[in-house]
Amino acid sequence: MTIQWFPGHMTRAKRQIEEKLKLIDVVFELLDARIPQSSRNPMIDEITGTKPRLILLNKADLADPEQTAVWSRYFRAQGHSTHAIDANAGTGVKELAGKAKELLQEKIQRQIDKGMKPRPIRALIVGIPNVGKSTLINRLAGRNIALTGDRPGVTKGQQWIRFGGELELLDTPGILWPRFDDPVAGFRLAATGAIKEEILHIDEVACFVLRILVERYGSVLAERYGLEELPSELPDMQAAIDVLENIGRRRGCLVSGGHVDYEKAATLLLRDLRSGKLGRMTLESPE
Repeated sequence: MTIQWFPGHMTRAKRQIEEKLKLIDVVFELLDARIPQSSRNPMIDEITGTKPRLILLNKADLADPEQTAVWSRYFRAQGHSTHAIDANAGTGVKELAGKAKELLQEKIQRQIDKGMKPRPIRALIVGIPNVGKSTLINRLAGRNIALTGDRPGVTKGQQWIRFGGELELLDTPGILWPRFDDPVAGFRLAATGAIKEEILHIDEVACFVLRILVERYGSVLAERYGLEELPSELPDMQAAIDVLENIGRRRGCLVSGGHVDYEKAATLLLRDLRSGKLGRMTLESPE
């Protein structure tokens, strides 16, 4: 499976970032803490070059805290600073200006040594669609400045937004790479809602998720849906379909004749996952 999805506004966003980069002091790379690697954009390294970067693991409230710690260590080992946040609730957001100052400590000190008053730090925020950029901006500003939505592609322009006297943030449209050569990454993105649902069959996404959840969080899954004799792993897609059918029957996702409505059952599962009703779960670990 290869997913092709690269709207024209994303091509423009890439060009706009490259044009604005000379004005930027630090890059905030926003990732989904539930799928940190799959929610990274390979083009970001190319576009931002050697600019200081702070990796923000957003939606940390929905992610497995132990796995978030593992991912933080992984990124730090690669030379990146990391910070876990929940942009929706505001957890960890107030520390962003301080984190940016830490990254730019030497540059700021040079300005002070020259008798200059350091200007506000200019930060560029980048990330794939639906990772929470607009929510973060609104949280920092304390009011609704940026458009938000539960679907990818809401932000289609760019704007400078100043927060107090310490930080100026440039918001950009979400950028998603033009081609998924790794189908697993595509399914993870679909599971968390970063990809428009019509691109993949929702029941296939649900079965993909079930194979991960049974292995990682089987007891939680069994308790949530009242499942019995849940195996330690699902060896193939048919085994996942069987579990999805069981969930559908338990939750009354039926059509005439008593047959399971797999699409309805899949929608139920994914909504529970995305909303946190299944608990705090992470769908991938560092390689």
